[in-house]
Amino acid sequence: MPSMLDVVVVGAGPNGLTAAVELARRGFSVAVFEARGTVGGGARTEELTLPGFRHDPCSAAHPLGINSPAFRALPLERYGLEWLHAELPMAHPFADGTAAVLSRSVAETAASFGPRDAGTYRRLVEPFLPQWDTLARDFMSLPATALPRDPVTLARFGLAGLPPSTWLMRRFRDERAKTLFAGLVAHVMAPLSGFATGAIGLVFALAAHARGWPVARGGSQSISDALAAYLKDLGGTVHTDYEVKRLDDLPPARAYVFDTSPTALARIAGFGNYYEGYRYGPGVFKVDYALDGPVPWTAKEARSAGTVQIGADSAEIGTALRAASREDRAPDRPFMITVQPSVVDPGRAPAGKHVFWAYGHVPSGWTGDLTDAMERQLERFAPGFRDRVLARATAGPPELAARNANYVGGDIGSGAVTGLQIMLRPRLSLSPYGTPHPAVFICSSATPPGPGVHGMSGHNAAKAVWRRLRQQT
Repeated sequence: MPSMLDVVVVGAGPNGLTAAVELARRGFSVAVFEARGTVGGGARTEELTLPGFRHDPCSAAHPLGINSPAFRALPLERYGLEWLHAELPMAHPFADGTAAVLSRSVAETAASFGPRDAGTYRRLVEPFLPQWDTLARDFMSLPATALPRDPVTLARFGLAGLPPSTWLMRRFRDERAKTLFAGLVAHVMAPLSGFATGAIGLVFALAAHARGWPVARGGSQSISDALAAYLKDLGGTVHTDYEVKRLDDLPPARAYVFDTSPTALARIAGFGNYYEGYRYGPGVFKVDYALDGPVPWTAKEARSAGTVQIGADSAEIGTALRAASREDRAPDRPFMITVQPSVVDPGRAPAGKHVFWAYGHVPSGWTGDLTDAMERQLERFAPGFRDRVLARATAGPPELAARNANYVGGDIGSGAVTGLQIMLRPRLSLSPYGTPHPAVFICSSATPPGPGVHGMSGHNAAKAVWRRLRQQT
């Protein structure tokens, strides 16, 4: 290791690794320090239940990953990353045995909503699809780290997406479209009535139509391993089992980049109450299942989908989100996001067996057990599910926070996606990646564009670091 590094990165999640890669590509000497024994952060894969069952403890399906401008610019496929697509990106089953779907095809998706809403949906998404790549780059670079490439399309998208999703959902006449769209918004645990939640739903829908909602072959760890391997080929180094408690624990460097929560950064760097206004969102209760067969969904569409949303209707989803956000107990009927990786990646489990991933929203720091409520929800749409369970691994907010320090109170988004904080995070600033110390930066999901395995927070932060280092030469 040189006596003076250009950049030290703390935290080897997708954002920290992406920031490190972007800076190493520009010729800077970079070292990454990770407290855990392996890289990954929110993109890991482990045997949590039984031998041979490979589970993703956090993120499993990656609509933002495959669509990420940062990832798409990197040769990650040379380092083992392979995206696998289920027949359907996502399905949302109903109690009558039917399902609305989010397909790669706009027409197939629209048809699943029924004739009264098919045209409305097409008119909503089709104008943006031809410009999707440019729109995604502009949207995921907000607040502006570069001039928009297509300001007109970005402005049109803002007009459609900045109002609450409840306003946008009023365009639909029937419950099928409303329910699926409410579920899309709930992926970031935002109340349906929140500012810019319409944009969240639109981004997830457009991402599916553009490139799908894939899983990574072998598990989400493949994403992190590919980034780390590329970084090493660029001359960077990665140090695991290295917990950082203060800046003095790190080697000398011209810049320090933290893929951590604002709370942890303030403690390590001695920033006091600098981030005291930053708010964390609801937590999740996560269950990973080893199954002796596929999930017995009543709706045939759900059997071939990579992701399956669980919520009877938009009202039930809204109630569950409000309970997790405002109450001190978990919802009786939680909204659930589930992923079934072995539908398309059978190597994730022994022959004939399956891994299944599910979580429901709960209040921040909640210490109860949501397993029974989640399985009652699953039984409504997949009768006999419990009979397929060989083993389960559960993790509530305390366990998730212990496993990943960025998940304060079990918030896997590393910050509430509500109000102005949906975009102006971690605090109101012209430079969201900067801090009170000119050589210290933050690049975690607490910075724009926010949650998800996409690396864009790290990509954007790397630009700020690069500009700082260039000024010093």
